[in-house]
Amino acid sequence: MNKTIRRASVFALLLVFALLVRATWVQFYEGRALADDKDNRRTAIETYAEPLGNIIVAGEAVTGSAATTDGDLRYRRTYTDGALYAAVTGYASQSYAPTQLEGIYADLLNGTDTRLKTVMDTVTDERADPGNVITTIDPAVQKAAYDALGDTKGAAVAIDPTTGRILAVVSTPSYDPSSLTDANTAGAAWKKLTADPDKPLTNRALRQPLPPGSTFKLVVAAAALEDGLYTSVDEKTDSPDPYTLPGTTTVLRNENTSAPCENASIRVALQYSCNNVFAHMAVQLGQDRVKAMAERFGFNDTTQDVPVRAYPSVYPSGMDESSTALTGIGQFDVTATPLQMAMVSAAIANGGELVSPHMVARITDSGGDVLTDYDGEASTTRVVGSDTAEQLQSAMRTVVEKGTGTNALIDGVTVGGKTGTAQHGENNSRTPYAWFTSYGKADGKEVAVAVVVEQSDAARSEVSGNGLAAPVARAMMEAALT
Repeated sequence: MNKTIRRASVFALLLVFALLVRATWVQFYEGRALADDKDNRRTAIETYAEPLGNIIVAGEAVTGSAATTDGDLRYRRTYTDGALYAAVTGYASQSYAPTQLEGIYADLLNGTDTRLKTVMDTVTDERADPGNVITTIDPAVQKAAYDALGDTKGAAVAIDPTTGRILAVVSTPSYDPSSLTDANTAGAAWKKLTADPDKPLTNRALRQPLPPGSTFKLVVAAAALEDGLYTSVDEKTDSPDPYTLPGTTTVLRNENTSAPCENASIRVALQYSCNNVFAHMAVQLGQDRVKAMAERFGFNDTTQDVPVRAYPSVYPSGMDESSTALTGIGQFDVTATPLQMAMVSAAIANGGELVSPHMVARITDSGGDVLTDYDGEASTTRVVGSDTAEQLQSAMRTVVEKGTGTNALIDGVTVGGKTGTAQHGENNSRTPYAWFTSYGKADGKEVAVAVVVEQSDAARSEVSGNGLAAPVARAMMEAALT
């Protein structure tokens, strides 16, 4: 073979090799990217070629699939009591990316999860029968929260402190996920929902941190007891009243000017929600120790999955003493979700141990065989000592029995709680947020709850944690315990 032919042959072989490499690259790399592209119609056609698996609440499916009458998508998602469970299920839409549990378990619910494939499915390359998501939600607690929140803008979370099972996740105003499932009508519904100033698509329970106000005083009290600043909730504190924020001329006042807040014990300070006590206490402890305690309860956790990724609740850093004082009453740059404040009460109620919260008990294949048991994977973290937890439980009972949280009282149930009224807006010009976090125990059962009412029809002077949020928490605790 002469040199020219040899060179031409080598060049031809290189071209063939390049084509093979390119074909392989397209098939195994770009092919997956193209298949996953949100604009790839084939993906939607495959997803909705068969009925989806279901999300289960207390043994009953709250989702379903219905045959379509036109177009190339044979089925669409349906919801039972869609607005009630929207903060749990999210939506699976022919037009938009799925959210909440629908999004997290999309592969399981549409049958493409590799764990669902049988040997025959692998041989035939057929889509497997879809699996199901079994939630921890208690329908009675969920409905109690939804009904009690009513027309307000707010959210609520309930947790079993002993297991970490989330019993309720409610965000209002809600929406019906069914309005987004059909490609023919989803566009108009989406436009309406996204233009709504009340933001019904926002999951306020998990993904909208707000200033927690005086509910955060529980975290400061826990830090003071654990650090040894005070040895008992009944020991008198060093708390001047009125209290001037360090380095300023600003006097921090108490809502109840006649309350016995000067040098009040932690119990009395929680009972009357004394700002001077906890602001000064935060300064005495210093921001680092308050932050450390907050983080033990779950603040500043950017990986909080339940399994929906919750927005982190924040305790800030780099403050001067006056700002640190304000964090002691849940203001300045402190933020929390209802999930986070329910976790605070859950850890206190559970003897100081926080069981990782989760709202999925297990996922199964179509035959009911368990693929993952999340109840069995729940982890436990020691947040505070058992003595601290017992003392805080007792002080929280005082808040409910003869303090600012009397609207949470339930006959025959041991209830402890903490109210909060968080200021916001320039110069506190906007309507405050009303908070309540609590625990309830009766007949061997326990529940921890947090409620925030962001906006209601109540006059500004009537906005309080006890007036707006405590009745919602009471309804949820009654549903869980009685």
